[in-house]
Amino acid sequence: MRFVLLLMALAAWGSPARAEELVKASDMETIAALARGFGSATIEKGDTTYVKGRIDGTLYAIFFYDCDAEGADCKSIQFYASWDDAVVKPDAIGAWNREKRFAKAYMDSEDDPVLELDVNLRHGVARANLEDTMDWWRISLEKFKSDVLEL
Repeated sequence: MRFVLLLMALAAWGSPARAEELVKASDMETIAALARGFGSATIEKGDTTYVKGRIDGTLYAIFFYDCDAEGADCKSIQFYASWDDAVVKPDAIGAWNREKRFAKAYMDSEDDPVLELDVNLRHGVARANLEDTMDWWRISLEKFKSDVLEL
């Protein structure tokens, strides 16, 4: 009898996590819908498919990586923003990368500042987890503009 009760308790304890649907990188529409909770977001199709978004006036993209040959079954995403012809505060990129844990910055080949945040979704994540990651992206964009760029 105790064994049956133990099995029932274990099943009840583990079921909420299993019942929650995981978001994977191939769920582009779900990712776009989550991004819309922070501003505008559309799925753009061309040579590559990506989400084009805007948070507090800042344009960004979500790119899909590690996809199969047809561009489906993706395993990771990358949040990406760049600022054309922006002036960067002296030594700000290095300081950003030393002090920040998530989004990383660099100057691209045209000397424009870039901010990126890579997210592994190989086995999926809870919707709330990805929404929290998007909020970290929002915060990173805000802090990057105030700490690194001279706007």
